[in-house]
Amino acid sequence: MKEYDIIIIGGGSAGLAAAITAYDEGIKNILIIEKEKYLGGILNQCIHTGFGVHEFKELMSGPEYAERFITQLESRKIPYLLETVVLSIDENKNVYYSSEKEGYQVVHTKAIILAAGCMERNRGAIAIPGDRCSGVMTAGIAQRYLNIDGYLVGKRVFILGSGDIGLIMARRMTLEGAKVLGVAELMPYSNGLTRNIVQCLNDFDIPLYLSHTITKTVGKGRLEQIEISAVDKNFQPIKGTEKTFDVDTLLLSIGLVPYNDLLDAFHLQSNPKTKGAIVNESLETFCPGVFSCGNVLHVHDLVDYVTREGRKAGHNAVRYVKGELHHEQAEIKIVAGKGLGYIVPNYLQPSNLEDKLTLNFRVVTPYSDKKLIVKLNGTIIKSVFRPHMLPAEMETMDIPKDLITVSSGELSVEVEGA
Repeated sequence: MKEYDIIIIGGGSAGLAAAITAYDEGIKNILIIEKEKYLGGILNQCIHTGFGVHEFKELMSGPEYAERFITQLESRKIPYLLETVVLSIDENKNVYYSSEKEGYQVVHTKAIILAAGCMERNRGAIAIPGDRCSGVMTAGIAQRYLNIDGYLVGKRVFILGSGDIGLIMARRMTLEGAKVLGVAELMPYSNGLTRNIVQCLNDFDIPLYLSHTITKTVGKGRLEQIEISAVDKNFQPIKGTEKTFDVDTLLLSIGLVPYNDLLDAFHLQSNPKTKGAIVNESLETFCPGVFSCGNVLHVHDLVDYVTREGRKAGHNAVRYVKGELHHEQAEIKIVAGKGLGYIVPNYLQPSNLEDKLTLNFRVVTPYSDKKLIVKLNGTIIKSVFRPHMLPAEMETMDIPKDLITVSSGELSVEVEGA
């Protein structure tokens, strides 16, 4: 059986960053396993610009961003497997995978980094009523068909959900000559980045129907018409508000879910809010030596943040392999307080903290001119003013190590006055 120090599952932005960091910190016996034909993950189909602002201080396309890291990976001669599916992992850190080239294989590793990304919610997840005809697909699938395979998926298009992929596809379809009749959003605010609302909808006069959802699809074989309705505060359709559109395509941008099937091998509970693993300050799960990062942990809004988290996972996997991480009973629970939807990490083992604790979280509703309050066992240790906070944008906060003065208890973050 082949032995590795670190195996990384997923060759997207998180996995690439983790591998490069681990290599540069002294661990050379690394393997990346990627199910697709190419490294780079979802970046390969994101031909629009908007990547790299934080990482490289320049606007780049997805493939350009990925290529920067692939070049670094190959210059270090870090091995990777493509078109290879990880079937399972076990508590002894044996990794079972299969590929057409190698067949069924089992390898052993000292540490595992989960970086497999996320998947889109589809029609079945929200039970759209109406005919089950062709022409209904996720925005990400449509993006792949158009940008990689060269297929225009429709000519009269409507989009459900104002997530970033949906907004970007509204612009992309328009530029390719399709007519995008509108975007419906269940919430009273958009779930996409403000820049995408402006650049993808406003600039092309594409209407956004807030507090609306699809209430019927009509079509024999191919989609012919959709009906949208306004919803009340309980998200139930309001009779008499129906609008119909003649379309041949409906794209769904209704959320992303971390791809976490491999967690089942460890019988680990996932975070009910993020659907990702429960991790500590080192991005380590309850199974020692198994780390999670990027969109498989929680869905990010910027790839630059995914890269940053991948580096952190790589760094801490190195610490684990070198025996520098401690696993103690005493811990501090990290709680999403009032106004927050979730927070990552979920708990803290203070003895492993190096210089600071980095918290990532999202608010549940838009806020303006509010303070974020951090409490440790009920005592305020930090407050930060934020002029704007949106559910679509991940917030980040650093807590200096010297503010963590206890070894157990609870640390919470809340929006003042929420």
